[in-house]
Amino acid sequence: MKAPVRIMPCLDMQDGRVVKGVHFVNIRDVADPVECAIEYCKQGADEIALLDITATINGRKILIDVVRNVAEVVNIPFTVGGGISDIKTAEEVIEAGADRISIASAAFKNPQFVRESVRLFGPEKITVAIDVDHNVKVPSGYEVYVDGGRTPTGKDAIEWAKEVDGYGVSVILPTSKRADGARLGYDLPVIRAIKSVVSADVVASGGAGDLDDFCDAVEAGASILLAASVFHFGIISIPVLKSYLKSKGIPVVEKKG
Repeated sequence: MKAPVRIMPCLDMQDGRVVKGVHFVNIRDVADPVECAIEYCKQGADEIALLDITATINGRKILIDVVRNVAEVVNIPFTVGGGISDIKTAEEVIEAGADRISIASAAFKNPQFVRESVRLFGPEKITVAIDVDHNVKVPSGYEVYVDGGRTPTGKDAIEWAKEVDGYGVSVILPTSKRADGARLGYDLPVIRAIKSVVSADVVASGGAGDLDDFCDAVEAGASILLAASVFHFGIISIPVLKSYLKSKGIPVVEKKG
């Protein structure tokens, strides 16, 4: 039987607050991260991601106090990213309560950091995030972006995902800049293309707008379904989403109790 898909609300954080943008810009305030985490655990989320979206571009580390405060209230796996660019910071984030660390720009700029993190912490602790945008000049049509989606690299995103998979990471999290926050559906071709070349779990991220979008992402190869806007603004609840997925024959993690 196919493994259940996991639902992962994403808390994009800026200055200690949960925020949400569209296409990585037009950022608006949403809520307190601890309050969000408590609510999503109550709703039956399977995992939570906390991503400090301005840490890298501002040249600072993630806000450890916020990580610690969220970790204290969650009872599900907790992924943390943003501003994690060395082993010491990775250790601090894990010690603060993160179950996994997510690295993006630092992974691209220093692949040895990925290899070393896998070796020291174990593959199950490491997620590599890949921000992508369309570019017909690279073979797959998808280019890697770094610095919070601001800087193009000229690197083919599918090729980079394949390299990352070779380092032994357990999860790859591609986010389409074009789809992010638009609520017009996930960028399915990039999910499909990455899943075809990796053995790691692939996260669908960026663009969920209705229930069918989640089903489409599973069909494309995603095993973790990440979303923000539809959850934050009450468009879709996690119980409704899980019921809908089950009605379509997609196994989900059943909430205990």
